[in-house]
Amino acid sequence: MNRRNFFAGAATAVAAAGVSRVSMAALPEPVSQSSTATAPPLVPPNGRPYNPVVTLNGWTLPWRMNAGVKEFHLVAAPVVREMAPGFKVNMWGYNGQSPGPTIEVVEGDRVRIYVTNRLPEHTTVHWHGQRLPNSMDGVGGITQPHIPPGKTFVYEFTARRPGTFMYHPHADEMVQMAMGMMGFWVTHPKESHPLIDPVQRDFCFLLGSFDVEPGSATPKVNTMTDFNIWSFNSRVFPGIDTLNVRRGDRVRIRVGNLTMTNHPIHIHGHEFEVTGTDGGPVPRTARWPEVSVDVAVGQMRQMEFIADEEGDWSLHCHKAHHTMGPMGHEVPTMIGVDQKGVVEKIRKLVPDYMVMGDKGMADMGEMEMEMPIPDNTMPMMTGAGPFGSAEMGGMFTLLKVRRDQKPGDLRDPGWFKHPAGTVAREVPGAVGPPATRKAPSAKDDNGKTDASVRKPSSAHNH
Repeated sequence: MNRRNFFAGAATAVAAAGVSRVSMAALPEPVSQSSTATAPPLVPPNGRPYNPVVTLNGWTLPWRMNAGVKEFHLVAAPVVREMAPGFKVNMWGYNGQSPGPTIEVVEGDRVRIYVTNRLPEHTTVHWHGQRLPNSMDGVGGITQPHIPPGKTFVYEFTARRPGTFMYHPHADEMVQMAMGMMGFWVTHPKESHPLIDPVQRDFCFLLGSFDVEPGSATPKVNTMTDFNIWSFNSRVFPGIDTLNVRRGDRVRIRVGNLTMTNHPIHIHGHEFEVTGTDGGPVPRTARWPEVSVDVAVGQMRQMEFIADEEGDWSLHCHKAHHTMGPMGHEVPTMIGVDQKGVVEKIRKLVPDYMVMGDKGMADMGEMEMEMPIPDNTMPMMTGAGPFGSAEMGGMFTLLKVRRDQKPGDLRDPGWFKHPAGTVAREVPGAVGPPATRKAPSAKDDNGKTDASVRKPSSAHNH
């Protein structure tokens, strides 16, 4: 983390409370983070104790205590986010990243958040899902004036209820959210809660969508549906870190959605219960086992389960296009098309031309390792596992469950070593054709179709 003072000699205006030049000089120092690795959970150095969360490919924003108030400093500014190795995108975010750092507080905390605007246009911050005074809701023009470029506003309220929330602008929202301005907020319970169980692993991430044309680096903000980059915390597979847990851990995964569509999040190998939403904990009588949960636009879903099955289990959006990289949406389907004659003619003009899609798209996973693509372009299907190409991208990662993963150890344990003889394998020898069965006749002795209804015989009833 790099600490930088953005306010040397600056006169700054504040909303919601008058702040003098002397007060401005005493602002908490902003903290910036550029690493895309998952930071260790931030153990609270002061204030009420809590069990911290792990922000996937992100971090938690430090604070300072000032006369019993927990003070944070968010800086809205242009950032460059590496979404996968070698693929960087120009975004807008907070404190050096998109999404911004997670804010963690405890139920009952008095919170003061300074927001400095380093964007080229005005902004605000809306505290999505929070119970707070209307004047702190962050809707530009409605509950407050906009924060002009170069200015700092302050928000102050009490974290009134535990749960998982989000923060994002309510100013030029289409542009600013499409550019990546969003972040997580977690309010921990101040004491034992009847609907909130203690867990050993607590992960959170936001779902994001961007339209970045191959070879470019800035999202197209006017896109409404045809996005081509789908992300967990503005990272795409294989650039997304894995969720590494110990067998027997109770695991909580908090997922928030600020994209333009819903996402059915699916976990392999385990059943979970939805134990919370951005509205609060779910009553125990309203929970049921699931393996997929649909997270709609503007929603948060909190999943919990016991990680009792060892292995490398996929965790992904179940919309197939959301686990792929950028693709041409107008490319025709070429499955079954004989392109041999055409290919010879094309190669006279383009010697490196390759046939694609006549047998499906699986070959793309291997071909993209070799074929040239424009600079700063995310391959459509990439990532490799111990058995070959994973043929995945976008909203995809792994839940890695190990019996020997130490408590609190977030390091990637490597690939799972399957017991001998347990991996799906080729059947030796030729497999004969399937047996056929003649369909029973439904005609009577006269050759006419029998449409009468018969009561089942007593033999059939036994």
